[in-house]
Amino acid sequence: MAEIIQRDGSWAFDGTAVRITPGLHRSVPLFRQTYGEIVVPLEAVAGVVYEPERRRGRLRMRLREGADPLLQATGGRLPESADPYRLLVDGDRSGLAEYVVQEIRHALLLDQVPKEPARAYLLPGPPVPVSVRSSDGTVSFDGTRVRIDWADTSDRVKRATGPRIIAVGDLVRVEWLPNSGHEDGFLRFVTRETVFSKLPAEKDPYALDLWGGVQRDLLTALVATAVTARMPHPSAWADAEGAGRPQRRGAAVPAQADPHDVLLRRLRELGELHRDGVLTDEEFVRTKAVILRGFQEGPSSAGPVRCG
Repeated sequence: MAEIIQRDGSWAFDGTAVRITPGLHRSVPLFRQTYGEIVVPLEAVAGVVYEPERRRGRLRMRLREGADPLLQATGGRLPESADPYRLLVDGDRSGLAEYVVQEIRHALLLDQVPKEPARAYLLPGPPVPVSVRSSDGTVSFDGTRVRIDWADTSDRVKRATGPRIIAVGDLVRVEWLPNSGHEDGFLRFVTRETVFSKLPAEKDPYALDLWGGVQRDLLTALVATAVTARMPHPSAWADAEGAGRPQRRGAAVPAQADPHDVLLRRLRELGELHRDGVLTDEEFVRTKAVILRGFQEGPSSAGPVRCG
């Protein structure tokens, strides 16, 4: 057993997996504490390194592409302090950190772990059900359906449409961008019907606009990861696009809805809200203009549909 325990957390390697446990100190970011312990099987590891510095060094683990739904969902956009695969190491423990690195590297060589992208998720992601309250509302996932309940501060059109419920089978991809504190972020659930829509997050009823507390909004990555882990693996889309190559996990490329049908449906829903008195004339005109602009920009900028 090769193990290192620090205030920032601990790594323990038993020859088959690395058990990463976040520290309980208040300096450990809320996201890492909430995500909890992560067990990384050796076959998911692409490499590990220790970066010594004057007072403190860093242990860093690099995972194989496609092995982890967290990295797939966040796309490398997690702030460094929230990265669960990084461990701050006190200078007087540098020798122990280097020993852990040597043990993991030795095991990678012995087991001949491949370096090419994984064709299935090797880590499970966070358990479900999972629910996070953000600045724009509460997003929950029970393993089969996503539910968004809007906050009082959400856009009035979003609140007027009521809770949004989305089945995993209807999703094409999940898009996530963190709230940096300087620029807003978002968590968007792209379905077959909304794949052409380019509405801004504050107006999109399939997206949470992240503009409030940075640490709290960062927790939406938990939901993004849990959903991503239960969608077809990216390799399934690559297989489906390859000539004569079989699809994995029974995934099928979802048929895209006609963008004009989607636009008409959106405008019909907006008109009903206006007729029912939920939206004022000014709100109706302003929101309609946003929807039309979003769909005019959408089809020309839409690329290939892929998970993640």
